[in-house]
Amino acid sequence: MTDDLNRNRGEAGQEEAHWYVIHTYSGHENKVKDNMESMVKNQDLGDMIFDVQVPMEDYVEEKDGVKKLKERKMFPSYVLVKMIMNDKSWYVVRNTRGVTGFVGPGSKPIPLSDEEVKHLGVTKKEALSDTYAVGDRVKVLTGPFEDFVGIVKELDEENRKVKVTISMFGRDTLVELDVNQLTEA
Repeated sequence: MTDDLNRNRGEAGQEEAHWYVIHTYSGHENKVKDNMESMVKNQDLGDMIFDVQVPMEDYVEEKDGVKKLKERKMFPSYVLVKMIMNDKSWYVVRNTRGVTGFVGPGSKPIPLSDEEVKHLGVTKKEALSDTYAVGDRVKVLTGPFEDFVGIVKELDEENRKVKVTISMFGRDTLVELDVNQLTEA
């Protein structure tokens, strides 16, 4: 449906648009997304509301010694909307069934910063090779290796993972990290 929302519209409108966070009833995130996309299509609001996302993350679940890769909502009860904020778009989003309100003080929604949007992973993902190359120095942002600096040894485009050599206790250790855990050093 996201492709339907982005069809037949110029890039100029999207440059003015920002990502906003809306709060929903627990467990209604996907229903809100579907309802909002239907309203945008039915009311021809594609020039104001460009994208609706429920951020998901992968995790490994181990049950009876068997590991399975599963997916879960990153932020239960929240949905992200890329839109141009005006009275009409605010009204449509705010009055979508299942929406309890925008995140922000009072009735004034606060847009997410570009950095926040990047870390949430809701925008189209660029190729790892556009960001990192084998031999690059990177710094780990989160996890058990936080603040360590290492050297990129391998890129896994499909899984968006980077193998990095980190020096710990005088030894080089190869660790696999998610691309969102790294920044250029």
